[in-house]
Amino acid sequence: MQLRSILLLAIFLLLLPVSCSQKAGEGKKVLHFVTWKPNIPEAWEEIFALFERENPDIDLDVQIGPHSSTAFHDMLTQKLKNRSTDVDVFLMDVIWPPEFAAAGWAMPLDDIFKDREEFLEGTILANTYKGRIYGIPLFIDSGVLYYRKDLLERYGYSPPRTWEEMVAQAERIVEEERKRGVEIYGFSGQFKQYEGLVCDMMEYILSNGGYLVEDGRVGIAEEEALEAVRFVRDRIIGKVAPRGVLTYQEPESLDLFIQGKAVFHRNWPYAWNVANNPERSRIAGKVGIAVLPHFEGGRSFSALGGWQVGISRFSRNREEAVRFATFLTSERVQKILALKAGRAPTRKALYDDPEVLKANPHFATMKDVFLTAYPRPRSPLYPAISNILQRYFSRVISDPSSDIRAEAQEAAREIERVLSLVKE
Repeated sequence: MQLRSILLLAIFLLLLPVSCSQKAGEGKKVLHFVTWKPNIPEAWEEIFALFERENPDIDLDVQIGPHSSTAFHDMLTQKLKNRSTDVDVFLMDVIWPPEFAAAGWAMPLDDIFKDREEFLEGTILANTYKGRIYGIPLFIDSGVLYYRKDLLERYGYSPPRTWEEMVAQAERIVEEERKRGVEIYGFSGQFKQYEGLVCDMMEYILSNGGYLVEDGRVGIAEEEALEAVRFVRDRIIGKVAPRGVLTYQEPESLDLFIQGKAVFHRNWPYAWNVANNPERSRIAGKVGIAVLPHFEGGRSFSALGGWQVGISRFSRNREEAVRFATFLTSERVQKILALKAGRAPTRKALYDDPEVLKANPHFATMKDVFLTAYPRPRSPLYPAISNILQRYFSRVISDPSSDIRAEAQEAAREIERVLSLVKE
């Protein structure tokens, strides 16, 4: 009974609004913004304060949900299903616009979003459903490989081109460092059962010539996909990476790397600033960045990630919501996020901004990756597809004796049943 009370209290506290102004001042409108727990909260606090200074008629109520995309999705969709009036503006993961549009939760933005040509094309496509646009891109993500420059140089290596090379390099470096009395792992990534696992596993599968779902076809039980999943289970989990990665999301996997406990690390662009911040990282100045490896005979792919700003169809403060959404996705706010949080802009002009490139020199190197990052399956029922993929990937990579082929075939049948419900 005591444990249940503690859990209920924890959930209540998590969902409490964290507001710049908890109560509206006289004559002010309260604008409700629902977002996830950010990696760099100080950057967001600066943005919120700037908006309130420039919009004295609005009190901004910032409701912070879980960091996990999956958990945040569950919280936000529950509010929208109930037509809650305490949601005006919200953040959407890149995979949500088709779902939110089909469900009638997100307001079409065609009339207010006029400068689409200034954004990266892929981010516009991700927010478009049946010819209408439902979100304004805020920042783009794509998976990249971080590595210890000093360790690769010490042992005469260049950044690995293939996953096989990465494992071989990691194994040797770990062995040689152990002789020097240094305990270190070879790799850190995101392998907990959540949306990030789908991103990571998709990158392995695509880079071996496979696919998840394309044009209504399910590819996870085909040989290229099976080989990639088997490689992760047999060569990475509990081998070059600790078994603990099965519980890691982005923060935990990055923490292992910045503490100097991993040679290679897969993450999103924001991790560059954290890894090179001497106040937070033991390896600042020793970090390199490269495109993700691929399998022999394949080519590199990174998952398209990023977040969008949406407006609730049920908002009672539409004029204020449009004002905030436009502000949040403006060039100057995206610049703050690039400089203070390492977030890759969706506005093309910022990739030529000297300040942005000075703070994020890797943006110049990775621009082509941002332009060509690969989307996850686009469907209004993607959450159901993702749930099946998460369970399948988690099950097979965590069990060394798993029958990957049989599990993949069963998961493929489940996804096919979901796809049969959708008539685009």
